[in-house]
Amino acid sequence: MLIRRLALTVTALTSALTVSPGALADARHGQVDHLTVTVAESGGATADGTYELYCHPTAGDHRDAEEACDRLDEMTVWGKDPFAPVTPGMHCTLQYGGAASAHVRGVWAGKRVDAHFNRENGCEMKRWDALVPLLPHTGMRPPS
Repeated sequence: MLIRRLALTVTALTSALTVSPGALADARHGQVDHLTVTVAESGGATADGTYELYCHPTAGDHRDAEEACDRLDEMTVWGKDPFAPVTPGMHCTLQYGGAASAHVRGVWAGKRVDAHFNRENGCEMKRWDALVPLLPHTGMRPPS
């Protein structure tokens, strides 16, 4: 019985030690917060486009990567989704914030993200502005 247990232990350890480097890289990559941000018609030609953002550690081609990761960290609170849509039936000001739109997809805090943003009313403007600098500043502020 002791020899069998020892053989199983050696087999398990050998298997664990022979994991391919690619598998380890994939496991590490899966734990990184990664978002793809696509912005259109923001009013700033340099802000429009598609950007990659990695946090923990910070990387990617997002122009304000460190600040965007810091802002997302601030907004990440248990029980609250920083990417949640406006609550249906919410009374919003009839203020138009422009044609800007954004799509954020990826993984944040271990959860899948697939969120769309616009500036069609005060609620949507507030939602957008809460995520600046992940989303670009457009110059129009929502009502207080």
